[in-house]
Amino acid sequence: MMIQRLAGIAMLAVLSGTALVANAESGDPQQGKVKFQGCMGCHANPYASNAYPNFKFPKLAGQYPEYIVAALKAYKSGERKHKTMVFQAGSLSDQDMLDIAAYIATLNGQ
Repeated sequence: MMIQRLAGIAMLAVLSGTALVANAESGDPQQGKVKFQGCMGCHANPYASNAYPNFKFPKLAGQYPEYIVAALKAYKSGERKHKTMVFQAGSLSDQDMLDIAAYIATLNGQ
């Protein structure tokens, strides 16, 4: 019984990952460009950093769409605990996340 339950959980994890990959590819980069405008001050400026505690913001250009969507969902759910990002992601729909991820993937990661 326990082995069947574990196998079922493993299958759900695989299917969820597959669905995330398929969904990440359905974002609209043009819409994402508009929706990413509020993010650019931190994530598109190589000189931007936080005052306290002092750290540089992650550069997102060229990041995999699946990672961006997963990170935004984790912020929205509170699984990831950065106050600004929890607030920012809290208002995003799943489609917003897909669009932003699709746009970020088009940027040069250098």
